[in-house]
Amino acid sequence: MPFFCFLIYSKPNALALFLVLILFALAARDSIVVTGGPSWKVPTGQRDGVISVASESLAEIPAPFDNITTLIQNFSNKSLDIKDLVLLSGSHTIGISLYTSFSNRPYNLTGVGDQDPTLDSEYAANLKSRKCRTQNKNTTIVEMDPGSRTTFDLSYYSLLLKRRGLFESDSTLIRDSNTLALINQLLQGSLQNFLSEFAMPMEKMGRIEVKTGTSGEIRKNCVVANS
Repeated sequence: MPFFCFLIYSKPNALALFLVLILFALAARDSIVVTGGPSWKVPTGQRDGVISVASESLAEIPAPFDNITTLIQNFSNKSLDIKDLVLLSGSHTIGISLYTSFSNRPYNLTGVGDQDPTLDSEYAANLKSRKCRTQNKNTTIVEMDPGSRTTFDLSYYSLLLKRRGLFESDSTLIRDSNTLALINQLLQGSLQNFLSEFAMPMEKMGRIEVKTGTSGEIRKNCVVANS
């Protein structure tokens, strides 16, 4: 989920359907509210860019295969720090993922048929026997926070400490001392504290690379730049 939100906010003018992305941003917030999460302000009425290149946006989106160094750098490029990274990753407490986002972990981490050693063996066995029975079934969907995927809570972080994060980008958070310390702080605090903290980086993302003044334009047709 944070990566979905990063797509919305990190390059808001890179995709032609800017209006649609704003609606996605509003829908993302409201879906979190419905599952028990916090609300936050989503800025609307922003100016559009004059060039739309989808590949530029895709190149800047954090991937589920990223390690901690890459994640920190990607977030830093958008003026987001490691606390923002840990908090936004917490949105993986709701939702599902396609198998293609983690298929190498249970079956083929380095290309020789090996299982990711950082993945809890019991969790990996469960994935193989109940969800991902073959390596190439790319339409399989899996809960990112098993047993709690419809409730916005701290369960995701508890699973990380058990080495049951679904993505490599999840598991890498507990192998860095700084991000691990932040995870432990969240778990030692209250759910309400997490909810309040989570809303702040979400609002920060809404202010990334916003065009003001004469930069960009107000499109007459939201799907194409003005001629």
